[in-house]
Amino acid sequence: MFNNFLRSQRIPRLCRLNSSLSPSEALEKWIASPKQRVLEDAFHAERMGDLYITLPTRDGTRKSYEVPLDGNPVGYGHHLAAFFHPRTPEARLREDGTDPDFGPPAPYTQRMWAGGRIRWNDGNPLLIGRRARAESTVTDIKKKESKGTPLLFLTQTINIVQEGSTAPSVVEERDHVYLPKAEGAKTTREVKSLPSTADFSFTYTPSLTTLFRFSALMFNAHHIHLDKDYTQKYDGYPERLVHGPLTALMLLETVTFQQPGSKIKAFEYRARNPMIVGRETTINGVWRDEKKAEMWCVDEDGVVGMTGMIEVA
Repeated sequence: MFNNFLRSQRIPRLCRLNSSLSPSEALEKWIASPKQRVLEDAFHAERMGDLYITLPTRDGTRKSYEVPLDGNPVGYGHHLAAFFHPRTPEARLREDGTDPDFGPPAPYTQRMWAGGRIRWNDGNPLLIGRRARAESTVTDIKKKESKGTPLLFLTQTINIVQEGSTAPSVVEERDHVYLPKAEGAKTTREVKSLPSTADFSFTYTPSLTTLFRFSALMFNAHHIHLDKDYTQKYDGYPERLVHGPLTALMLLETVTFQQPGSKIKAFEYRARNPMIVGRETTINGVWRDEKKAEMWCVDEDGVVGMTGMIEVA
């Protein structure tokens, strides 16, 4: 029944933009085109184990390794990593290795993970070993500008529905920013008004191995995570960048690592600066009240990579 439903879905193809259009006309046509996608996946225990061994909170080096078992709940945010990725032939990827779905026309060729919001239905959790579908729709596109650079902010709303259910177990809003390629080194953005001390923290160093494994889990060929020369030449960063969803996942993991059994209801996060491979990173948290924890991550040079708020039940 579940597979029949998915086979019956017609996933809209993004319209091919006429090359004779001006950049502004092409952009407006792209904005007006339908942007939807339905992906099916199964939370296989083996693939979940690959994720566990990639995460420093679960790989057995800080606490005893726990084998992912069928019937256990999927970890908070774990769908971000190893599940529901497009399977696009290499020849159809964008120049930087990213998937073309939902991608705007030139000159908006550089993509960055900007942030998002996730809510979990604790009464209907995703379970290891079960199948599910992710229904994605672009629900918002905003044109902005920063220091003369045009930006496009795109929000996907993703409903993850488990087999045998009609209500979503997870509802996510995922933000990406698209911008033209910029020459020269990038500047660091200052993040103000962060707490001066933390109630809890977790320190780790995302290595080249971490980035390779996480890229493989996501089926993500974005060169900015894999190719140092490309990252330096075309994106202006000194080294490969840590995946935005990995950092977001580590914010969630830090809460459940420090307080096992926590039931997370909602998570909101914002990418502030890219995190660089090989730099020691600390995830910090402060309880604002008994239900909400303010989160942020900072590297060994004091660069703030991401901030967020986690709400528990």
